[in-house]
Amino acid sequence: MGPAADLAPPPAGTRSSRSDRTDPAGSTELADVADPTCSIARALGIVGDRWTILILRDAFRGLRRFDELQRDLEIPRAVLSDRLRKLVDAGVLTRRRYQDHPPRDEYRLTSMGLQLSPILVALMQWGDRWLSGPDGAPTLLVHEPCGTEVDMGFHCATCGTDFTPTDIASRPGPGRGTGATA
Repeated sequence: MGPAADLAPPPAGTRSSRSDRTDPAGSTELADVADPTCSIARALGIVGDRWTILILRDAFRGLRRFDELQRDLEIPRAVLSDRLRKLVDAGVLTRRRYQDHPPRDEYRLTSMGLQLSPILVALMQWGDRWLSGPDGAPTLLVHEPCGTEVDMGFHCATCGTDFTPTDIASRPGPGRGTGATA
């Protein structure tokens, strides 16, 4: 088995030790996803549902106000309020009042939130490659100063080479407790 075997789904016919649940706002998430031994599980505890990812996509596109987000996403207001509150509480977004009467806030990405950019770009490029129609990608990301299309890949800062996911190994880190997986 390759180094990415830990990331593979369980074999068909087996069950995960965690049970799926649906919250009142309609998202399906893993119960008890904040596993202290797995960074991926902890991250999914914050950004692991469809609406949250789409809110972040819009935040990267410059939408900041509740009404802008609600209109663009066609998301129920209660769901949007819940997801924005969770993102602010987690430190991914910051909320700033821009109007007092009636009170209105805008939401901006924090440095923690900005670091999610490569994840969203990789998810978009995966969708473009495997799920786009015959006409190709619906959106292109370009480096604004020069106009070149963005290409996310793996590059080693130490040896200067490009590499693929099969060149990655998972090793215990300093914060690993017993039973850690990623």
